[in-house]
Amino acid sequence: MMTSDEEKKDKQEPIPEVKDNIVTTQHSIKLGGRLLRYTAKVGTVVLKEEDDKKGHLPKAEMFFMSFSKDGVKDKSKRPITFSFNGGPGSSSVWMLLGLLGPKRVPLTKSASARLKPPYALSDNEFSLLLESDLVFIDPVGTGYSRPLAGDDAKPDEFYTFQRDLDSVGEFIRLITSRENRWGSPKFLIGESYGTTRATGLAAHLQQRYGMALNGIMLVSVVLNFQTLLFGPGNDLPYVLYLPSYALAARFHGKLSTRLQRLSEAEFLDEVRQYAESDYTAALFKGARLVGDERLKVVKKLSEYTGLSENYVEGANLRIEIMRFTKELLRSQQQVIGRFDSRITGIDSNDSGEMFESDPSMDTAQAIYSACLNDFVRKDLQFESDLPYEIISFKVHPKWRYDSFENRYVNTAEMLRVAMQKNPNLQVLVVNGLYDLATPFFATEYTFDHLGVRGDLQDNVKHTYFPAGHMMYTDKKCLQKLTKEIHQFVKKSS
Repeated sequence: MMTSDEEKKDKQEPIPEVKDNIVTTQHSIKLGGRLLRYTAKVGTVVLKEEDDKKGHLPKAEMFFMSFSKDGVKDKSKRPITFSFNGGPGSSSVWMLLGLLGPKRVPLTKSASARLKPPYALSDNEFSLLLESDLVFIDPVGTGYSRPLAGDDAKPDEFYTFQRDLDSVGEFIRLITSRENRWGSPKFLIGESYGTTRATGLAAHLQQRYGMALNGIMLVSVVLNFQTLLFGPGNDLPYVLYLPSYALAARFHGKLSTRLQRLSEAEFLDEVRQYAESDYTAALFKGARLVGDERLKVVKKLSEYTGLSENYVEGANLRIEIMRFTKELLRSQQQVIGRFDSRITGIDSNDSGEMFESDPSMDTAQAIYSACLNDFVRKDLQFESDLPYEIISFKVHPKWRYDSFENRYVNTAEMLRVAMQKNPNLQVLVVNGLYDLATPFFATEYTFDHLGVRGDLQDNVKHTYFPAGHMMYTDKKCLQKLTKEIHQFVKKSS
C-alpha cells in the first residue's frame, strides 16, 4: 500500500522531453586572400547520462557555436579545434570574438583607450577558420548552458572540477561522433582556467574515450595553483610574481634610470636571476633573515617593484598581487589592472588595500557582451530569452575542486600523463608579459617541473607577448599570435 507521499509522486506529470535546439546558417569571409564559405551551427545540445534504474536521463543543455568550412570532401584532412575560456564561470566569448572566430570585436589604439558605445563587429581577417573548423563551448552555467530541472536535479553538480571534465568531454565526444570527425586532427585551446580544463581533458578524453589529441594551446596558463595562491606557508607566488611586478613598475616609469634603460631581455634576465636565487633564499630563511642581510633584500625588492622600502618591510618582504595593484600608483591616485598591468583606473577610496574593480576587465566586458548578444541573434539567428552569462557569478562561489581535496590543484600531472601516453601531443604555451592574473614566470616554473623526459620536452613551445591576459586585444599581438597558432595547427596536424 502506497503512502500519501508516494501517491503524490506517482501522480506527478512526466518531465517533458528536452530536445537539441540547433540553428544552421551559411556565411562567407575573405581569408588568406580568398573567399571562404562556411556553415555556422549554433544552439544547445542535451547531455544525457545512463542510470541503472531510470535509463538515459537528460542532465543539462550545453550551448555551443561552431563554424566549419564548406566544400571539404575529406574531413580527415581538416583539423577541428574545440575552444573554451576560464573562470571557472566564463563563457567562450573571449576567444570567439577576440582571437579565433570569423568575427571580432573592435580594437583600441592603445591598451588603456576606452571605446565609446555602441560597438560593432567586423570580419576577423586573422580567424583560425582558415586552418581549422572551430567549436566554441560554454560549460554548464555559462552562456546559455544550463543544468536541467527534474526530481533528482542537482543544479550545482556541474560546478566541480571532475563534473566539468565529464560534461565538456561528453560534449566533445558527441560532436566528434555526430560530425564524423574521429578521423580529423583534433585540438583544444583554453584560456586561463580553460588551460586547467584543457590539460585535464587531454588526459580525460584519452582515458575515457580513447581520443588522442594532436595538440593543445594554452593561453594565459594556470595548471599548478600553488604558483598563484598567496597565503601563509606558501612563499612560491611571491617569487614567481616578482618579474611581472617589475615589468609593470618599469612600464609606469617607477624604476631607477639604470633599470629603465636596460633592454627588456636584459631587465628580465636580471630580475629572474634575483628571484630564483637571493630572493628565494631570503624567504626560505624566514625569521632568521635579520640585520644588514634583510635590509639588502628590502632595498632590492624596492628597486625592482617601485614600492617604498617601508612598504616592502611592512609587508614582510611578501607582496600580494591585489595589494601591488593598489600600491604601485597610489601616490598618483590610480590603480593598475590585474589582467593587464598597463591599464590604469581610479577608485573612490585611495587608502584601500585593493582596487574596487579591475580596470583592465572594465575596458573589455561591455564590448564583448554587446557584440556577442548582437552576433548570436542577428548573424547566427539563435534566439533565447535567457541572459547570456558572459561571466556567471553563480558558478564561481559554488565551484569545488573535488579531485584535489586538501591539496593544491595541479593538472600539470594530468598533462604529463597525456604526453607520455601520446608522445605526439604538441603543446603551445602563450604568455602575456603584463598579465598579473597568470604570470609568465609561474608558467615557466610549472613546465620546468612538468616531469616529462627526453624528446618529450621538445613538444612544448613557449611564446611571449608584450600584453596582458587577453593579449589579442592588441592588434600587433593578435597578428603575431594568429601566426603562431596557425603554424602550430598546420605543423601538428
